[in-house]
Amino acid sequence: MADPGRIRVLLVDDHQVVRRGLRTFLQVQDDIEVVGEASDGEEGVARAEELRPDVVLMDVKMPGLDGIEALRTLRDLDNPARVLIVTSFTEKRTVVPALRAGAAGYVYKDVDPEALARAVRSVHSGHVLLQPEVALALLSQDEGGGQGRGGSLTEREREVLALIADGRSNREIARALVLSEKTVKTHVSNILMKLDLADRTQAALWAVRHGIGA
Repeated sequence: MADPGRIRVLLVDDHQVVRRGLRTFLQVQDDIEVVGEASDGEEGVARAEELRPDVVLMDVKMPGLDGIEALRTLRDLDNPARVLIVTSFTEKRTVVPALRAGAAGYVYKDVDPEALARAVRSVHSGHVLLQPEVALALLSQDEGGGQGRGGSLTEREREVLALIADGRSNREIARALVLSEKTVKTHVSNILMKLDLADRTQAALWAVRHGIGA
């Protein structure tokens, strides 16, 4: 029986050696449990639906269904797992589309064990985990989305945006601002519409770029 206090992780990578290394890193953590593995995106989606993990560690480049398409499929299925991309440094440009597809962040394949464990805990807690060079790459590809539109935000929307940038969930934002979750969802939708942004990741990056919140 699964321990409700542990973070349940699924590993998706086409290289068995990488999966073995990730499992070795994670299985010594008291609060993390590796519940399964998959060798490509299609199998990863199936296993994510079957196992309902908290966090999926996903490679980008895989045969068949790649990591980005697997991400989109999981999003379309409303799978609640937070996806952490595991990539090599040379794949930075591939990570940007993955973040746009809904990834919660990324780590390099040569990450040290403690940093990997921290990354898993961070995305599980609702934070967006971006290293500086990928954040800059994503912002540079934003094509000006939201530029000059910050003035259209209400004071309350700016407060919500600051908390999004801090990695807070809708429930945490509602608690912090003494609002209902439904009201927070409305504010988030209005923020994305006014800034012409696609998702919370872009909103968090926009906020940081413009000095709001984190």
